[in-house]
Amino acid sequence: MPVDTETHDRVLVVTIRREEKRNAIDDELAAGISDALDRLDDDPELWVGILTGTPTVFSAGSDLARTSGAGSAATPRGGEYGVIRRDRVKPLIAAVEGPAVGGGFEIVLACDLVVASRTASFGLPEVKRGLVPTCGGLFRSSRALPLNVAKEMLLTGDRLDPERAYALGLVNVLTEPGAAVEAALALADRICAVGPVGARASLRALDQTVAERDALGWAATEAATDTIRQSDDVREGVLAFFEKREPRWTGR
Repeated sequence: MPVDTETHDRVLVVTIRREEKRNAIDDELAAGISDALDRLDDDPELWVGILTGTPTVFSAGSDLARTSGAGSAATPRGGEYGVIRRDRVKPLIAAVEGPAVGGGFEIVLACDLVVASRTASFGLPEVKRGLVPTCGGLFRSSRALPLNVAKEMLLTGDRLDPERAYALGLVNVLTEPGAAVEAALALADRICAVGPVGARASLRALDQTVAERDALGWAATEAATDTIRQSDDVREGVLAFFEKREPRWTGR
């Protein structure tokens, strides 16, 4: 299976294992993530979740060759990738080793807390192919980061290194290479030491304060996607990607 689960007392660790494809998400992998997070949501003995990738990569986002629909594998309870639109009440920590780019970064943004090693990097490179992020990156990036930094990422497609991400508050805990899961477990233990009902109520209250803005964000994302879908640039960007060359933009 491309998704492993492991319990540590009241903590569920969910590991994406498709390293040969840079942990790119296809329908099978999205279903595995969704099933694991369904278990976290439904099992009263589990209080905190950790979502991680393999030692060299967190996730490169959608596997466009192996997903149905528009390329963002979705599940009924979790939405895109089994996690992006999930209505959660239990804290979820992203433990990041290696790149988390495109949809991979959007998975990180869908989590509540982020632990990252010094091998991590974060990026929304869609603009380099004439595309836009479609799984929350257009609006969640500006919540997790200063507005101008979010704009920089969205407009250039360049990556954010882990030290800068930590300094800006995106990353809660910065670790040495290979130690992200261990540090995430330590953070999860700190959460498990508090009253679980209070923790869930606090998380729910925070989520409810942004629910209306989420609706606006998804509408704006759909409008942006409609705009680029009609452009010559998006066709050129995708063609250039498959032909392994630099795009020749026309701005149309």
